Amino acid sequence: MRRREVILALGAAAVWPLLAHGQQVNKIPRVGVLWHAGNEEEEALELAALRQGFRDLGYIEGKDFALENRFAAERYERFTNLAAGLVEAKVDIIVAVTPPAARAAEQTTTTIPIVFVVVADPIGLKLVDSLSRPGRNLTGLSNIGADLSGKRMELLKDAVPASHGWLCLRTPTSR
Repeated sequence: MRRREVILALGAAAVWPLLAHGQQVNKIPRVGVLWHAGNEEEEALELAALRQGFRDLGYIEGKDFALENRFAAERYERFTNLAAGLVEAKVDIIVAVTPPAARAAEQTTTTIPIVFVVVADPIGLKLVDSLSRPGRNLTGLSNIGADLSGKRMELLKDAVPASHGWLCLRTPTSR
């Protein structure tokens, strides 16, 4: 499975608790998706991965949920209007596929949950307060590595206590 397919499947997995919680009997949840490409054909692989992610969770499109796709055609200035259209359409959740889409959705609504698919630095972009406690109505996946470097070193030091001095002082040329 390609990286994007995995990421979108994880995005679908992040959405499912919101879909399952507190829905009226006859109302199917509507998932608004802000795509960067121009149409479904251009997003075929990613859209197929998203739909597969829902199927893997046991959800059937049209019966258990409906997708409301909006396409920016690589014109990121369009995201604000597209997000406003999703809010007006009263979707239950918004999935933002790019950082500009997440920013536009965040600026458009404070009540509809927003799931961003991959944002390299959601803290730096001020989309979330922290990785462990996003806050507000945004959450999602991040491939950030810099914020985790300190934690990784801390875990390594805890796992190998004798390495404290070695990790801090040893260089590749010192022996």
